[in-house]
Amino acid sequence: MGFFQSLGRSGLRLCHMIGSIALFIVLSLRWCLIPPFYGRQIVRQLIDVGYYSLPVVGLTTLFSGMVLALQSYTGFARFSAEDTVATVVVLSVTRELGPVLAGLMVAGRVGASIAAEIGNYARY
Repeated sequence: MGFFQSLGRSGLRLCHMIGSIALFIVLSLRWCLIPPFYGRQIVRQLIDVGYYSLPVVGLTTLFSGMVLALQSYTGFARFSAEDTVATVVVLSVTRELGPVLAGLMVAGRVGASIAAEIGNYARY
């Protein structure tokens, strides 16, 4: 009987989690469609988070790619496989390293920006 009870509890927990996620999505969409709409603020945040983060992400990716190419070249030179360095660097930065570094840089830059904005509020 213990096996079926644990199986039933797991199924109920799964249904509860799926229901909670579905309810969260429905309520989020509902609140997005109720006026007032803050179009200017949304566009401002999109520009602040996305567009202004491009130089930071680009420079970080550029320098990490250069370091990865240098390290890969010294390793591949031992096996006379220098011509594969570009392929390895492109694949590793695009698939693995790039998204992680981009996420960290955007989170750090935007977090610092929001903290500076909050710290700039007037205190009465």
